[in-house]
Amino acid sequence: MKSSLLLCVALAVSSGLILVAGDPQDSENKEHVLVNNKCQCVTVTSKFVPSKENPDEEILERNIRILVPLKARENISDPMSPLRTTFVYRMTELCKKCNPVEIELGGEIYQAQQSTSCNEPETCYTYNRDKCYTTTFPFIYHGETRDVKAVLTPASCYAD
Repeated sequence: MKSSLLLCVALAVSSGLILVAGDPQDSENKEHVLVNNKCQCVTVTSKFVPSKENPDEEILERNIRILVPLKARENISDPMSPLRTTFVYRMTELCKKCNPVEIELGGEIYQAQQSTSCNEPETCYTYNRDKCYTTTFPFIYHGETRDVKAVLTPASCYAD
């Protein structure tokens, strides 16, 4: 009986019929990006990890990565403004989604937003590469001073 069971296991292994419980992709503990705010230099990710108390149980782990830009200005479009010394991060502002989405309720389609504070200007600690930033500076030409407009983020201000 033992030898026949051993023979069956050997045949199953050699022919690749052993099924392993669980999805191999799930065991990788993929990290999902919840927030990637380039304007405030914040990335929030989450993934499931084994619990320290009970290794058979998984818990949700969130990681918040904040990069504080050195020499950031109070007004990022004005290179002469004072250096920023205070950085404020509010999860409700970082996680707000202002793009309306369509949802179906009772057979009808409605436009909905996940945030109610979308009209307030966003505080930006560095250049958002998707926006065009400009500034003016004094330019002396033939003894005459003129204010000239300069582009601070050329890639976003000029079309390809």
